Amino acid sequence: MNRFSVERIWYGGQAPPMWMRALVPLYRLLACLRALPYRMGLLRAVRIPVPLVVVGNVSVGGTGKTPLVLALVEFLRKRGWNPGVVSRGHGGSERGPRLLDETATPHRVGDEPCLMHRRGVPVAIGRRRDHAALLLPAIGVDVIIADDGLQNPALARDLEICVLDGARRLGNGHLLPAGPLRESPERLARVDFVVCNGQGAGRNEIAMQLSGDHAVSLEQPCDLRPLSAFRGHPVHALAGIGNPQRFFTHLRQSGLDVIEHAFPDHHPLTMQDLAFDDHHAVLMTEKDAVKLAGVKDARLWFVPVQAELPVEFLDELDTRLREIRNAKARY
Repeated sequence: MNRFSVERIWYGGQAPPMWMRALVPLYRLLACLRALPYRMGLLRAVRIPVPLVVVGNVSVGGTGKTPLVLALVEFLRKRGWNPGVVSRGHGGSERGPRLLDETATPHRVGDEPCLMHRRGVPVAIGRRRDHAALLLPAIGVDVIIADDGLQNPALARDLEICVLDGARRLGNGHLLPAGPLRESPERLARVDFVVCNGQGAGRNEIAMQLSGDHAVSLEQPCDLRPLSAFRGHPVHALAGIGNPQRFFTHLRQSGLDVIEHAFPDHHPLTMQDLAFDDHHAVLMTEKDAVKLAGVKDARLWFVPVQAELPVEFLDELDTRLREIRNAKARY
């Protein structure tokens, strides 16, 4: 069964086949077994000496976690914090733990950590995110944001933020593999904040919008052009993210004639994927562009996006983090 067939079941109203529904209890059992040693007190979550915020989701696929993490980093810096990010390093070969430096590549540490590091964010990666997180306070980080990890019982967290895709929401509401959910919908009631990416924010949810009105040349990063400059002729659009259609829709809403090229999340993009028999411009996400660093090709552009969030939410987050920091300092 291919990805498109699965998505029709998860999000398109098609009923899950019997074999999918039969595997749900097995998935539920495995999830319970993973958490059981922590619930019984046999294992303890690793406590970090600085506030730690987990940004995750209850469904598989892209919901907009990374743009949210970057927006929180930028906001916290403006409020006097020195934030850092911890990530598992999905798509990378290294197990870690390690701090990213100039030698980091998407193949070794993952595409999202590379993206954030190249934006000047201190990043630590590791299969054991709790061990990786402990590297950050040693370099002066005073608040840590975990990019994913809502289901990781080993990582003690002070606040939880769950991100929903405003269009897809929770899909058909079933657990894996019959549906897209890693946890039951009731989990949303236990997180500190629910952020809805796109239209359709519900009651007590924080609305987030992604904006991006220009493209950046991979060959000449100082060359920025409005998306409107690409109107009037077809463009190739590449997206190796959890929900490629979000990127394609964004370009079409900007008036572009899009030729879609969707790849699986964390796809190791190479120049072979760009071997088109024409000279049309090629637009991609920033997450995909980090895999082509150093490539000299005037056709290639990436579209950075920014998350826009309510000021009230950001103020409350800052207040709660300061309370957490003061409490940690007393112990």
